[in-house]
Amino acid sequence: MKVRMIASLVGLAGAVMAPFAAHAWEPAKPVEFVIMAGKGGGADKAVRFIQSIIAKENLGPTVLPVNKPGGSGAEALLYLKGKEGDNHTLMFTLNSFYTTPLRQPGLEVDIETFTPVMRMAEDTFCLWVNTGRKDGEDINTFEDFVAAAKAAGDKWIMAGTGKASEDNLITDFLNTTFGLDMKYVPYKGGGAVAKALAGNNADSTVNNPSEAQGFFVAGTVRPLACMTPERIGLFADAPTMKELGQDFVYFMQRTVVGAPGMSAEAATYYQDLFTDVFHSSDWQEYRKKRALVGDPLTGDDLMEYWKREREIHRGMLDKLAGK
Repeated sequence: MKVRMIASLVGLAGAVMAPFAAHAWEPAKPVEFVIMAGKGGGADKAVRFIQSIIAKENLGPTVLPVNKPGGSGAEALLYLKGKEGDNHTLMFTLNSFYTTPLRQPGLEVDIETFTPVMRMAEDTFCLWVNTGRKDGEDINTFEDFVAAAKAAGDKWIMAGTGKASEDNLITDFLNTTFGLDMKYVPYKGGGAVAKALAGNNADSTVNNPSEAQGFFVAGTVRPLACMTPERIGLFADAPTMKELGQDFVYFMQRTVVGAPGMSAEAATYYQDLFTDVFHSSDWQEYRKKRALVGDPLTGDDLMEYWKREREIHRGMLDKLAGK
């Protein structure tokens, strides 16, 4: 099975931050930054870190993070849709930006109506298990995982972030490819998923590194494989799926989105703002520590990226549904 989620990379100039220039439009009040996921997950952590960079570097607006995780992102999507023409509302999105509108056409959410601001990164995924399982079984390799999960059948619990979410799609890939029957159990956000594994309330997860990293450092969880083209330096012992015989690569966007009908002047303001954030030393260090990849994308290039990824996810959802 071959799934490629690597977008064309478009570099932006300005690797050294410059003072934030005057613009034709600037925020007249605090900017609401909606997170379409719960607290403690990769998206939530990234937004709150971005908030700190904007404040530290005095880049302009006061940013107010707001979590709206309901309905696998439907709550956030509908909220932003209802903000048409609003220049003071942004959203930080996951791949549920594609899957939720596809799964729930009744929402009448068309992602092409949203304003493309900037892709800040693509996040990576790894398969994780607890290092001290309740059954005492020591799972050290991907082969150990396959054997244990196959023996457990549908009693093996894979925790994830929502129905038909990124985690669900990866779980479906693992079940289908390796003859497993894991039961997928959704939680509200990657932080809750990581805690479920650390507390031995789940058998495995496919958390982003930023979500599992604290438990990894504490020695509570270990990565067995990563869905990346090459090994992640932070987890050098974990092979890629390609090394395990499967050409499967999967990334999740970490992208800033504006409301439908946002003015061109406001869109330019935010694109310049997040260009400065992207090239800040703090964000670059954060990307390195959290195993984030991908160059920035904005404007038409970002919209084309959305369209490509939506079609890829359409195919994955069709497979999940047995079509």
